[in-house]
Amino acid sequence: MKVSLEPVLSDANLDVNQQNSQRQLAVSISAEPQSLDRNVPLNLCLILDHSGSMTGRPLETVKKAANRLVERLKVGDRLSVIAFDHRAKVLVPNQIIENPEKIKQQINRLSADGGTAIDEGLRLGIEELAKGKRESISQAFLLTDGENEHGDNHRCLKFAELATSYNLTLNSFGFGDNWNQDILENIADAGGGSLSHIQKLDQVEEKFNQMFDRIQTVGLTNAHLRFSLMPKVRLAELKPVAQVCPDTIELPVQPEADGIFSVRLGDLMKDVERVVLTNIYLGQLPEGKNTIAKLQVIYDDPSKNETGISSDIISVEINSMSTYHPAVDSEVQKHILALGKYRQTQLAETKLQEGDRAGAATLLQTAAKTALQMGDTGAATVLQTSATRLQAGKELSESDRKKTRIVSKTTLQDS
Repeated sequence: MKVSLEPVLSDANLDVNQQNSQRQLAVSISAEPQSLDRNVPLNLCLILDHSGSMTGRPLETVKKAANRLVERLKVGDRLSVIAFDHRAKVLVPNQIIENPEKIKQQINRLSADGGTAIDEGLRLGIEELAKGKRESISQAFLLTDGENEHGDNHRCLKFAELATSYNLTLNSFGFGDNWNQDILENIADAGGGSLSHIQKLDQVEEKFNQMFDRIQTVGLTNAHLRFSLMPKVRLAELKPVAQVCPDTIELPVQPEADGIFSVRLGDLMKDVERVVLTNIYLGQLPEGKNTIAKLQVIYDDPSKNETGISSDIISVEINSMSTYHPAVDSEVQKHILALGKYRQTQLAETKLQEGDRAGAATLLQTAAKTALQMGDTGAATVLQTSATRLQAGKELSESDRKKTRIVSKTTLQDS
């Protein structure tokens, strides 16, 4: 299996007379499959909150959804289950699926009690996942309905970073409206996965299945995009690189030797492209075609147990013209809008935390207009509704805040 790597500039032409110009470079990356069927075993860990607040229907619904995932696993797949309250325990040790009914019985014995310590659940989950990561696609589903009142939030982030160093992916699910969005979003972003909001009881199985469908299409893992910029080309100084598809995430840039920069992408899917948007500045370039960057992806192929594979190097060119006329790419413009929507919403949250309700409302209204421009009507409705509430002097509920942030950054939205 190989990597598909397609760079496109926001404007492929450049004015030869301009001393300085700005461009956005969108890079689409995916696994090139021979087949969309999964041919690599899945190594799945469920990290489930069973604290006292999950008593009754919430925990029963989660157990039912977890059992449905057990049924969807194939022969040769691996599963582990961690349960946490203010402590954590291994409910199902990492094992190859041989007796699904026995595993379901163990899950069904789970009862609700105690507080919440997310970091302890993560610690055990990573330990169990690591036992089965060889020649597999390793993913965790972390579900909680509460704050991390018995845990350490900084420790959660460190565990998420540790997971990526082991080539494990963490996906987080916030159940209800009382979970800490910052913690779960940080875990998913640092862990290379996605955040999903389960607002209603009857959505648990749907959201689990949605995420399971996504990880079924992972073909390559531990991918890093490396790019070298030519003379007179530089990265923007502030937040120069972000992923804009399938979820919007700010990506930290790691400088390497010989002026090369890299960003970690994690898993590459067969049917969904990861799109990375890079903000660059160009000095004055001579007339004609100019190479401004060279791109390469380094990745692992679990189907062959091969690591550190290098893709072909792709050159990015721009056409410097004495009589300039723009060659704007409409798809890149949509990616720019997606990042704008996300960042405008983040700024609105900051304004709200500072007590500037009017400023927050204005920014949310701007984000709603940005969403409309890119054709995301669902996000536009949520963002405008939140803006209108603030303008009317009302508070945003926890549900409103969570919906607002989710629609600003992810494709796994509430319908």
